[in-house]
Parts: sequence; structure tokens; C-alpha cells
Amino acid sequence: MLGNWFKTSLLMAAIVALFGAVGMLLGGASGMLLALLLGGAMNLWAYWFSDKMVLKMYNAQEVDATSAPQFYNAVRDLAQRAGLPMPRVYVIEEAQPNAFATGRDPEHAAVAATTGILQLLTERELRGVMAHELAHVKHRDTLISTISATIAGAISSIAQFGLFFGGGRDRGVHPAVAVLIMIVAPIAAMLIQFAISRSREYGADRGGAEICGDPAALAAALQKMERHVRGLPLDTAEMHPETAQMMIVNPLSGGGLKGLFSTHPATEERVARLLAMAR
Repeated sequence: MLGNWFKTSLLMAAIVALFGAVGMLLGGASGMLLALLLGGAMNLWAYWFSDKMVLKMYNAQEVDATSAPQFYNAVRDLAQRAGLPMPRVYVIEEAQPNAFATGRDPEHAAVAATTGILQLLTERELRGVMAHELAHVKHRDTLISTISATIAGAISSIAQFGLFFGGGRDRGVHPAVAVLIMIVAPIAAMLIQFAISRSREYGADRGGAEICGDPAALAAALQKMERHVRGLPLDTAEMHPETAQMMIVNPLSGGGLKGLFSTHPATEERVARLLAMAR
């Protein structure tokens, strides 16, 4: 847990520094000050509200034991096995089979699954997937993944608007430099989350297998999802590729720059590790 708090603090510091660098290049000292203030404010906002924003972005609908009894009860049983408070449970009306967890800590956690995954997987396989998501909650990965998704989008926006508040020659910055910042800043934000994501997924696979006690079930679920996810685009993820790293499997088609946001380890390697655990 201490390691993840350090990573989160490092991410927030990197975000503020990146905001400051963009502001300095586009608007000099005054631009840097404005960008630093904006970066600090964005960090505070992201800490408290980024989970709600992501759930709203995906139009996630909260469910309970009455509206989705099998799904809700599975999450409740797994949360008890993991020694976690009961998270809020959401369903997303999307055909692509996928799932994610969010929230700043276990006491404010939420898990979400698409209707596609609920229809595709067996009860045993679904338990494996939700155990994986609860492992993210237990490891406190959800704070850093949700904040990185939110802030990466914000950095992209500030870079894109850079030309309007100081990218011209009259401010002493060549337009080519501003264009470069527009390209580099979103990539820099992506690299921050990229450095964190792969090890998170291996850790959550291992933790999820321990929670549900069935590594082979999670392995089978990953194989099924990998086969189906490519032919079923997830439009929200395509429009906001910075959120892709939150999902249990990469939801992106991989075309163009969106391929840079593919932060997940190879499914084959994840499955091999889980099957080794099962043996």
C-alpha cells in the first residue's frame, strides 16, 4: 500500500511539473504560474471526483441485489472473502465484454461490468473477473488508475488550447513549438500511466486468483474476452483512450495513436501465469 501511495504522489507531482513546463513554454513565467495553479487544482479535483466522472462517462448504472442479484451477490461474496467493504456495483450497457474498478480507497470503491461480459462468461468465470477488480481495490490501484485517466485527458486539453493562450509569435513562442507541445504533452501523460499499468495487471491477476481461489477461472475468462473484444468496439474508450488502462482487457481497436494507450500485458502471458498458479 505504501508503494502505491508513493506512486500516486509521484504521479501527481509529475502532472504538476508537466503542467508547469507546458505553461512556461507557451506563456513564460506567468503562463507557468497559471499552469501550476491549474495542475494543483486538477489534482485535488481528480482525487475527490475522478471516479464519478469516469462512471458518468461510461453511463454506468448502479445495481443492487434486486436489479442484478447474481452479479451483485457474487461481488458481495468476493468482497467478504477479500476482507473489503462492499463496493458500489455498476452495469454498463455495452456489448464488448469488459470490466473495471474505480474509487480513491476501499471505502469509496466501485466495480463496473458491461452487459457483454455478464452475457459471455459463466458464473465461475465472472467471479474470477470481479475478484481481479477487487484485487485492484485491495491493492489501492484504483486511485492511481482513475486519476491518471482523468489527468491525461486534461493535459491533452491544455496542450490543445495552448495555441490560444500563448502559442503565437507575439508571445515569443514559435508556432512549431506549440504544435510540438500539443503532440508531446498527451504522450507524456500516457507514458506516466504506461509505467504503472503492466505490473498492476499481473498483481491484480495474482490477487484475484487468491481471492476467488480459482486461477483457472480467471484465465478462461481472459481468453474468452480476448477473442470477443476485438470485434466489438467500445465507443467511449475509443473517444477517451486514456481510460483504456482501467479495463481488465484492452478495449481499444489499436488504430493510429490509440495504439499507444495499449498498456496491458499480453493476454497469453497473463493466462500462462494464472495456469501456473492453478498447477
